[in-house]
Amino acid sequence: MKNYIDGFVLPIPREHLDEYKKVAQQVALVWKEYGALEYKEFVGDDLDMEGIKSFKDATLSNEDEVIIFGWVVFASREARDEANARVPKDPRMTDLVGPLTDPSRVIFDASRMVYGGFLPLVG
Repeated sequence: MKNYIDGFVLPIPREHLDEYKKVAQQVALVWKEYGALEYKEFVGDDLDMEGIKSFKDATLSNEDEVIIFGWVVFASREARDEANARVPKDPRMTDLVGPLTDPSRVIFDASRMVYGGFLPLVG
């Protein structure tokens, strides 16, 4: 099996979803320039199952927020590590993500994001 995947889940205020989407579309292009094979983000729709901890619980979200679930596919962990080192230094990322992390607005609160890198298992 090949590839390496970074996965993430985060809450976004519902009122800022359109703005977040525009930024995420641009962020996806930057990641792809640095080696991402795929960049996907989805908005939570059916998140509750009795007896199971939900993404809403894991991110401490509230009713005014939506859950974003995404992943980035790389050819290898080495390619992922290189991209993770280079992308944050790209000046476009400051311009794109900076407004989302502004403490006066808190569109994107990284402390509530769930993240991890994954090796292939099935597929």
